[in-house]
Amino acid sequence: MTDLGDLAQRLSPPAASGLDQRVELDVSGMTCAACAARIEKKLNKLPGVTATVNYATERAVVLGLPPERAPEAVKTVVDAGYGATPVVEGEESSGYADRVRMLRNRLIVAAFLTVPIGDVAIVLALAPQMRFPGWEWVLLVAALPVVFWCAWPFHTAAWRNLRHGATSMDTLVSLGILAAFTWSLVAVVTGSSDASGYWVGYGIAPAGADALYLEVASAVTTFLLGGRYMEARSKRSARSVLSALGRLAPTTVRVVRDGVEEVVPIGQLKVGDRFAVLPGERIATDGRVVVGSSAIDTSMMTGEPVPREVTEGDGVLGGTINTTGALIVQAERVGAHTQLAQMAATAEQAQARKARVQTLVDQIVGWFVPAVLVIALVTLGVWFAIGAGPRMAFSAAMSVLIIACPCALGLATPTALMAGVGRGGQLGILIKGPDSLEASGVIDTVVLDKTGTLTTGEMTVTEVVGFGGAASGAVLAAAASVEASSEHPIARAVLRWADAEGVRVVPAERVQAIPGKGAVGDATGVRVAIGNPALMAEAGAVLPPEASRLLEASAEDGRTAVLVAAGSALLGALVLADTIRPSAAGAVARLRSLGLRTVLLTGDHASAARQVGDAVGVDEVIAGVLPTDKASVIERLQAEGRRVAMVGDGINDAAALASANLGLAMVSGTDVAMKSADIILVRRHLGVIGDAIVLARRTLRTIKGNLVWAFAYNVAAIPLAALGLLNPLIAGFAMSLSSVFVVSNSTRLRTFDPSR
Repeated sequence: MTDLGDLAQRLSPPAASGLDQRVELDVSGMTCAACAARIEKKLNKLPGVTATVNYATERAVVLGLPPERAPEAVKTVVDAGYGATPVVEGEESSGYADRVRMLRNRLIVAAFLTVPIGDVAIVLALAPQMRFPGWEWVLLVAALPVVFWCAWPFHTAAWRNLRHGATSMDTLVSLGILAAFTWSLVAVVTGSSDASGYWVGYGIAPAGADALYLEVASAVTTFLLGGRYMEARSKRSARSVLSALGRLAPTTVRVVRDGVEEVVPIGQLKVGDRFAVLPGERIATDGRVVVGSSAIDTSMMTGEPVPREVTEGDGVLGGTINTTGALIVQAERVGAHTQLAQMAATAEQAQARKARVQTLVDQIVGWFVPAVLVIALVTLGVWFAIGAGPRMAFSAAMSVLIIACPCALGLATPTALMAGVGRGGQLGILIKGPDSLEASGVIDTVVLDKTGTLTTGEMTVTEVVGFGGAASGAVLAAAASVEASSEHPIARAVLRWADAEGVRVVPAERVQAIPGKGAVGDATGVRVAIGNPALMAEAGAVLPPEASRLLEASAEDGRTAVLVAAGSALLGALVLADTIRPSAAGAVARLRSLGLRTVLLTGDHASAARQVGDAVGVDEVIAGVLPTDKASVIERLQAEGRRVAMVGDGINDAAALASANLGLAMVSGTDVAMKSADIILVRRHLGVIGDAIVLARRTLRTIKGNLVWAFAYNVAAIPLAALGLLNPLIAGFAMSLSSVFVVSNSTRLRTFDPSR
């Protein structure tokens, strides 16, 4: 077994001088991937630095820049038109919560006002007799807060881009909203119902209501705010994996100085300090046991179900749990050098490489927005040049802006995502964001964690063997009597099996746990011992050949055998193993039927891994992988040209889940694993893995179809608007129809059937 202390040493970061040349910034004001690229380009112009900007986590990492030069990096970001503050270790930025709250409040107000605006405008347009004096002003006043307060994030982003000579989707959104409102405002102030010459030329003679486009301005604002709100919520959860990892480490430690214990903050612990760890407490940091012996629960770090016995000289990891005896540990690594801290850093770096489907939209909008603006200006100029009046020229130009407003583009992803997520919830599948959908379309390999994913993660008695004619029931009763008062995982497994077999358990007296060996106690006047061969030797029990063969066979199969002796006579043995989930084999077969290669990845022994792999039918088994090496295995598979999905549930899977093209976490897993994943699997049946991939692919196809329609619609409609064949009323209707199509196409996902 690899020494865990050596593992942490291998994971330790570079020399402190390297860490001193690093600045992290929380960046605010980014609205698309183009913003992140713009900031990154500016930062990389600083001499001697290499910068990366993560749009999802809204953070910039600047390497080669000492902390004292952080204001220089902040100024660079601010000069680019965005906000920035240095990251303070241990503190979470409030920017995520503030932005989600801001968008939610604006969305609520916009939706509350848009519904009556649209209803009243439609009714008054179709039934002129219902109009009342000043009805235009009522609609105008109702639209004011939507157009200016609710849509303010779009306007400010468009203005910021304009100041720096750039455009984005916010530019068209803002112009479309303002153009529709300005047209309506002019119509109300000037009384445009008496200027219907242009409209009459098309056989449309409005009496005022159908010359107002306040519902267009309001609806565009509401739709786009809904999309931004969903995006902000997704980004808010992107970094929660890091805080969840951090919560594993205790905040205080029992430092032993001159034989006296003193509770101090974890930040005061130094390399070489000795600290006490009582049963049930988490180990404060990576170190080596100097006094005592105990069983250490490493499942949160390694995924292994059986606690690891440690004694003097053995290495231990910070964040793991001491389950039995008291320990004195000497600290060997603290702070950023611990394995737990390195796992957090690995997860953050892996998340920074995530791709986003909306990037495609931003890239196309990069040329689409300037093109639409040019077309609108050319349209205005051409109509003036051929002698058309101002009303005709401005109407045609505004028709171009309104019909090209990227409302359908903004709805393409969130509406399909909402429909897919809603249907997924019914199927036990939670899709966290569009990244998972993009990844699902290209994956060809599924990597499965063993413990807690394909197996239950709990020890179970699989066999009870009696030696020398002893009955298996007697062996089980003797073992259960000693384990009756223990909370050890093996003890719980023995007691569960005894209960299932109907064995009457009489608790033993004077029970004593022997760290690293087992336990002993007096049962019906006989000293009973349950544990490993070393404990049997102390009890004077001789192992017959069949006992040795059982121990060897169990070890080869990846199972655990514990011996039971009464006095100096060896009664028998209990064999325990982690149980394979009943649905595992069917789930693997389903994945293979989808054309996916299946790989079992685990830190367990090769024999145990191969046994599980053969039982469930995976294509490949990779065993003996250290916790932080799991992400490296994923990256190796990706380097071979594979597109990898990772299914796991433990903290040791967090970095691998984040590094994979698609991460899926079981609901039984730890909080950090689920935060690292793209898709969370709620249903206990493992067949949900295949369902999740099929649903994600179907949702991705819907999003792509929506985007194709939205762009094709613009390509066809913009020339018609520029030629004056579409007045603003028809343009607004066509734009709304485009959105209706996108929404209708997305709602088909509500009837998705994973079996088809």
